[in-house]
Amino acid sequence: MTQVKRNIIANYFGGAWSALMGFAFVPLYIHYLGMEAYGLIGIFALLQSWLALLDLGLTPTLGREMARLLAGAHTPQSIRDLLRSIEWIYVGIAALVALTLLVSAHWLATEWIQAEHLPRSTVADALAITGYVIAVRWIAGLYRSALIGLQRQVWLNSCTAIFSTARGAGAVGILACISPTIMAFFIYQGILVTLEALVLAGSVTRSLPKAPYPSRFRWQALRGIWRFAAGMTSITLLSILLVQVDKLVLSKILPLKEFGYYALASTVAGALGLVIGPVNNAVYPRLTEMVAGNQLNLLNAEYHKFSQMLTLMLVPVALVLSFFSQYILLLWTRDPVLTKYISPLVSALSIGTMLNGLMHTPYSLQLAYGWTRFMVVVNAISVLIVVPAIYFSVREYGAIAAACIWVLLNAGYIFIAVPFMHRRLLPKEMWNWYRQDVIVPTLATLAATGLVFLLAPSPSLARPWVSVTVLAFAVIASIASATAATPLSRRIVGGFLRELIA
Repeated sequence: MTQVKRNIIANYFGGAWSALMGFAFVPLYIHYLGMEAYGLIGIFALLQSWLALLDLGLTPTLGREMARLLAGAHTPQSIRDLLRSIEWIYVGIAALVALTLLVSAHWLATEWIQAEHLPRSTVADALAITGYVIAVRWIAGLYRSALIGLQRQVWLNSCTAIFSTARGAGAVGILACISPTIMAFFIYQGILVTLEALVLAGSVTRSLPKAPYPSRFRWQALRGIWRFAAGMTSITLLSILLVQVDKLVLSKILPLKEFGYYALASTVAGALGLVIGPVNNAVYPRLTEMVAGNQLNLLNAEYHKFSQMLTLMLVPVALVLSFFSQYILLLWTRDPVLTKYISPLVSALSIGTMLNGLMHTPYSLQLAYGWTRFMVVVNAISVLIVVPAIYFSVREYGAIAAACIWVLLNAGYIFIAVPFMHRRLLPKEMWNWYRQDVIVPTLATLAATGLVFLLAPSPSLARPWVSVTVLAFAVIASIASATAATPLSRRIVGGFLRELIA
């Protein structure tokens, strides 16, 4: 458990710093580039998400196999051969992706993206450069997954913090001092992501035990993981459809500037991933080790601990962001018009992301057992319902419809998918998961945060100290209520007080 705690702490510090670097400079990006050019950054994020369709399940599979290495399920030779085999596949696909975006950049700029002020040639050139940036960042993600599986998360977060700082502050320096253009922004990102990929690759190589023979591409190494990888490929494909279809539809229907607003709202709500990811990245390898090592006696207790830990970390932040989105956005952007436009989107998307995050520990348990079929079926049914719903509702009601469907989708996961999952895995633990791990802490936090919201004055650009004070009270109330309602935190606080008194 010591290693898990260390990883979670490192993940939170690294994630918090990366979030600070990412969000602190967004208003400056918009200032130097304009909202329409910022919409291209949203397109870049969308393309990067859809690239995961070509992953073939190899990234999560590699992370799982690295965790299994720690449990003795691999030899040094087999794990190095597996890594080299996946690397060859990844490099080939990345080259194909970069070439495809280079060739199709002009068509995307003229036929898909609805730019009003940016020249089409500028949009096309920027898209061509993003092809390289996306391809290299995708390769870097492979090495990140390997380091997470190896539980080298303290080093990984230190590295991530350094590159996040360089990515954010350096980009602003380029825009302010050299060229305030979207082309300069993406060229700088390309240089930086190349350096980051090389550093991560070197770290993975040094972290693995030495093998008696040089590593090489082997089909046999891939044959042993194909079933799990195939399941992960299906889950990834369907998950991307569910998570990104709103942005895909909006990028076609809305003008680029308005899509930029939705992309910004998604970025703000997506910051909750920085709360979810640190816990999940530490929990998944630990659960995999326990399953691979047949430590089933510990599994029940650890499952509830991790679920409560995620609830305690996620729910207060998500509810404060949802209730007080106007306060936060006005302090951050200093733009009342922008705040009024995207605040409802941020509130709805935050609730949906919170519900999605609460599913991560049950989902990690399924992957630890190698049981991917269930999520494939669940996501397939969801796609058949959600994709047409988003398409028709967005055309009728606009972007807010997509955000509301995101909430309903994840509520369905919580109340429909979880019972089916528990029937097979930990069948006696379902009601404990609902009651003590999720529902009671969430309702307590909801009551405290809602009370502060009802009593709070309206946000004002002229009086930022009022918003800061309101947010401080909201954060304290939400964290205190979640802590009081969660068994894990009560034990921790009670043990600390007993030691202090003694």
